[in-house]
Amino acid sequence: MSRVAKNPIALPSGVEVSMQGQRITIKGSKGSIGHDLHAEVEVREEGGALRVVARTESTEARAQSGTARAVLANMVTGVSAGFERKLTILGVGYRAQAAGRTLNLSLGFSHPVEFAVPEGIEVATPSQTEILIRGVDKQQVGQVAAEIRSIRPPEPYKGKGVRYADEVVRQKEAKKK
Repeated sequence: MSRVAKNPIALPSGVEVSMQGQRITIKGSKGSIGHDLHAEVEVREEGGALRVVARTESTEARAQSGTARAVLANMVTGVSAGFERKLTILGVGYRAQAAGRTLNLSLGFSHPVEFAVPEGIEVATPSQTEILIRGVDKQQVGQVAAEIRSIRPPEPYKGKGVRYADEVVRQKEAKKK
């Protein structure tokens, strides 16, 4: 069995788990998420905790049990606390503004960029140069952050563009005469 899968997943109060075959649904105060488990993996609820078990001793079953445990732990964290990703914008005249289900970006192009925010994700702009992305699904929050960053990734000479708040961009030295 995977070392990761050996650890049980503690269920905080207010989190409900329902299983139907290989489909598992977790509901909490922030929302609900569903996930289809691999056929080689089984989940058991034991005393306020979830335990992931491989059905066979094959290498694939052990690997899938560790993956399933990590995914389920992220789902429990998502429905109880949620996930957040912060982006910062650097550049003169670069700004962002959240308006309903769209994010309006001015990033130095000849036109403003309108990014459609998918369902299950909240986007807020505390200031013109900060973007906060919140949601229940860790993968979806990270994917939306990566898509917004890819519109204008940070360039290596001046560092202008959209970057993660904790990202460090190594700057190149300019060409000398």
